[in-house]
This record gives sequence, C-alpha cells and structure tokens, in this order.
Amino acid sequence: MNEEIEFILDTAKEAMNNAIEHLVKELRTIRAGKATPAMLSNVMVDYYGSQTPLSQVANVNTPDPRTISVQPWEKNMLQPIEKAIMIANLGFNPMNNGDIIMINVPPLTEERRIGLAKQAKAEAEHAKVGIRNARKDANNEIKKTDVSDDMKKIAEDDIQKLTDTFVKQTEEKLAVKEVEIMKV
Repeated sequence: MNEEIEFILDTAKEAMNNAIEHLVKELRTIRAGKATPAMLSNVMVDYYGSQTPLSQVANVNTPDPRTISVQPWEKNMLQPIEKAIMIANLGFNPMNNGDIIMINVPPLTEERRIGLAKQAKAEAEHAKVGIRNARKDANNEIKKTDVSDDMKKIAEDDIQKLTDTFVKQTEEKLAVKEVEIMKV
C-alpha cells in the first residue's frame, strides 16, 4: 500500500481511538452506585481567582464504597471546595468537619439508574458518530488520492473494518457500563 493511503488509515485510526478514549473518560464520570474519585473529576475550584481542577487543590479518596473524602492541601480551601462541589450540581451534599469534606454517595433509585443508562447510551452514540465521521473523512481523502481504483477499494474496505472494530469496542464498553449502572 502506498504511503499516502497508510497515512490516511493511521489518521482515521487515531481519530477513532480518540473517540473511544473520550467515551471512556465520559463513562467514568457517570456514577454507578459506588463512590469513585472520578465522580468529582469535573469539579472546578476557585483557587486564588483561577478555576482549578479539584484534584490539583485536594486529595480525593474513597474510604468505603459509599463515601468520598476530600482533604484540601490548604485549610483555607475547605469553603471554596465545598462551594464548588455544590455548584457542580452532582446531587451530593458535602459535609465539612473543619479538616476534611465528606460526601455520602446515596444509593441510586431505579429511576436514576435508568436515566444514567440513557446518559451512557448517549455518550456511546456520540463516540459512534465520531468514529463514523473519521470513516467519512478518510474515505473522502482516499477518493482524492492518485492511486488505482483497486487500491482505493482496498483502502475503503480497510477503513470499514477499522470502523466496525471501533464501533464494536464502543458497544462493549457501553454494555459493561450499563451492567455496572443497573447492578443494585
């Protein structure tokens, strides 16, 4: 296969891989009953006037499956962290004991589980759209190349195989997350 086609295939594979990585990151933030530090990964804290990720101003742990503890590196950051968790609208009620912030993660209701499963499906669908867009872009680039029609057909078949592989990965990751969400 010529270098131009190889480059197009590599670019498409990278774009599809990025879609999967983004999906994994998004699925990590969807809580599935047990507490994880990733639940607070999108929380931004006002740290001396600049918005900073929570993980850069505090230690976030899960002492047990139903509790998240947030220990700021500076005591004066307790209030801003507590406020940021409330603003993030994650459905948590942080409790500040003067040293550490404790968050009890309530068990999920059946209705909430179904909602989270729908959210996970939507994220998987976004990933599939990203994968299909990468396929479309690659096929358009292949059509522009100066190679034989047979080579173009082979390259397009390779792109379709890549697409099928990444869509299957997306569905597998979604299935695992749905099981995790629906498990009581």
